Amino acid sequence: MAVVEEILRSEADGSISFGNHKLAKKAKVEDYEHAGDLLKVKTYNEMTKLEKNGMFLYESVPGTSVLEFKEADNSVEFIVEGDEDSQITVGLKDDTEYEVFIGGKNVGTMKTGLGGKLSLSVELEAAGEVPVKIVEA
Repeated sequence: MAVVEEILRSEADGSISFGNHKLAKKAKVEDYEHAGDLLKVKTYNEMTKLEKNGMFLYESVPGTSVLEFKEADNSVEFIVEGDEDSQITVGLKDDTEYEVFIGGKNVGTMKTGLGGKLSLSVELEAAGEVPVKIVEA
């Protein structure tokens, strides 16, 4: 199990890793510069949240550890880890359809609303690390 001890870090491949689902008390990192953006993370065992330039990007309930989070123009992918099944919400483009892959399996097409948020459930209990990929359809 690879929690992110630093709460937020930049990876050599340009991705970021963030969150620590093992923390009993809230921890946060603000004004973290990565690829020209300012990031903010709040995390603990009950919730993990990421904002980029003041805008919502990721939230999980309960808290998760996220590895190799990468954004592209039409996709988001990351590896998620936690002690319990988690409800994850990702900030994407408004009113857009996405193909969602969890653990390498296509779980179908989902559409964001006017707020651009897409919610999905990931079974994490005893699963270790689970890759998630969301691609514009």
